[in-house]
Amino acid sequence: MKRLFLLSFLLLISCGTPTPAPGQTEIVTVYATPAAEPWLTELFACANKLSIILDVTASAPDIYLHLGEPASLFLPAFQIDEEEILIVTHRESPVQNLSFEEAQALFAGHGDPSVQVWVYSSDDDVQIAFEQLVMNGRSVTSFAKLATSPQQMSDVLNAESNSVGILPRHWKSGNSREVFSAGSLPVLAILRESPVAVTNELLACLKG
Repeated sequence: MKRLFLLSFLLLISCGTPTPAPGQTEIVTVYATPAAEPWLTELFACANKLSIILDVTASAPDIYLHLGEPASLFLPAFQIDEEEILIVTHRESPVQNLSFEEAQALFAGHGDPSVQVWVYSSDDDVQIAFEQLVMNGRSVTSFAKLATSPQQMSDVLNAESNSVGILPRHWKSGNSREVFSAGSLPVLAILRESPVAVTNELLACLKG
């Protein structure tokens, strides 16, 4: 990675403001990209265990869950997990296991014309990671269709026999078939400010 956000987790746990007074309820604002939603579910489970209230908002959240490192990262960020990025097809797709060169050619529009390629918008964290890991500066075919979320992508890949697309491993379901692993990237918890006691507790729970 360009910068390492892997600050010592012991430091993360030990620093912060004092624990709130007994009976005081802490409220933490949170948000996640669609691909990072499985970790948002885990965050809610941690909050329930710690008696912390979470408020989901896209407006300057205290904790923002994201796959991979954003292009411009000036906020504290901590790795809480890893996620593998896959190329996945419908089980009846003619696409078989791909080499790196075949995967790149397919998404550049030089594969079987009967196969429908699916991607995400150019600012999506999964799409950015895929283009870094696989495309190496080559453009994705203009004939690709856009999925708005990993859930929609998963639904398409299970429903349309000529489909091939990109999925984080947590989102692969049904009888879809993986044909290439693009590699793994960190799942980050990006904080609006330096860690305090309540965010330390939540991140320690997620990490654990």
